[in-house]
Amino acid sequence: MAKEIERKFLVLDERWRETARNHTSMRQAYIASMEDRSLRVRILDGASAKLTIKIGRSAMTRDEFEYDIPLGDAEEMLGNAIGIVLDKTRHEVAHEGYVWEVDVYHGAYNGLVVAEVELDSEHQNPPLPDWLGPEVTGDSRYSNQSLATEDLRGEMGLPLPTAS
Repeated sequence: MAKEIERKFLVLDERWRETARNHTSMRQAYIASMEDRSLRVRILDGASAKLTIKIGRSAMTRDEFEYDIPLGDAEEMLGNAIGIVLDKTRHEVAHEGYVWEVDVYHGAYNGLVVAEVELDSEHQNPPLPDWLGPEVTGDSRYSNQSLATEDLRGEMGLPLPTAS
């Protein structure tokens, strides 16, 4: 069983781009969502797909199971998603021995930028880049699950959709 241990922060500015190396476009959504578990589908660069099960209540650590699935199945699952399909680009940024993942959201959450770092234990204390803003590790509003299943745009100061 794999453990996901991560810390999450808002991003202050664009300085992280100076050392960004790889990026991946992602569309992801939740097929099932409960307080302590979720089932997520993710399409990567429009070319491959993964199904992920996460279990746990901790703000930092959860069990994670991830599997490759056919792209066609993933597209169909996105059509049956709960709430908002998230659209983002993930950038990898190396900083003092750690790889930070900076997610730049598009679509519904356009303007939101969040950085996270995966750790080997909850006791690790990675050096923080100076482009990080406040830590939001324990703030459930910034979990992808909450972003997808609750419409938090107004609360985050992002534009709400207009009726046409």
